[in-house]
Amino acid sequence: MVTEGPAKKLTVYVDESDKYEGRPVYEKLMDLFYKKKISGASVFRGVAGYGSDGIFHTSKMLELSTSLPVKLEVVDSTELITDILPEVSAIVKKGLIEISDTYVVKCCRRNG
Repeated sequence: MVTEGPAKKLTVYVDESDKYEGRPVYEKLMDLFYKKKISGASVFRGVAGYGSDGIFHTSKMLELSTSLPVKLEVVDSTELITDILPEVSAIVKKGLIEISDTYVVKCCRRNG
């Protein structure tokens, strides 16, 4: 559980078309984060981007692109982020995984 103070942010960059065991990588990662009780996770779909393969993806193409960049962000304790890292690395075959230090200023919980 994330609380006010020092924490780690795990960021994963993949293409929305990347698959793991027949499912989108970002969905598999979200399932993992939920199963491991990570405090919260978000998935962001990019409008354009490219990675180390040099292939440029953009939503401005004539057809609706199905391979836009996707970024997942998770903030939690160092212990929880360290614990899930091997599984994240196993799921992400192509992309970028980064961990950075962060500081949680406020973490609000829903009442009820």
